[in-house]
Amino acid sequence: QVQLVESGGGLVQPGGSLRLSCVVSGNIFGLYTMGWYRQAPGKQRELVATMSNRGATNYGDSVKGRFTISIPNKDTTYLQMNSLKPNDTAVYYCNFQPAYNVNYWGQGTQVTVSS
Repeated sequence: QVQLVESGGGLVQPGGSLRLSCVVSGNIFGLYTMGWYRQAPGKQRELVATMSNRGATNYGDSVKGRFTISIPNKDTTYLQMNSLKPNDTAVYYCNFQPAYNVNYWGQGTQVTVSS
């Protein structure tokens, strides 16, 4: 059974940085994608960043140049968030996609950007 555990959320001032972590347990093999999505109150869940284990990345327009996704180990993904803005406030969800149209989600971690 695949499980995702996120950590690293919290309260940060505008302009600050946070790093989110996600560890995936279960069988991990072949080509897969890990990523981050976020959902703010009253809004739909949106793409933040994804990365395949072959290095292909995709970023949401609002975070390009500020956020960086990485896969340092085959079961771990990081999201480095710099120059945070108040509208980055959301619940951030880790995603693991081991095959087309197969998705696993973490429980979410709150990120609040406020002075």
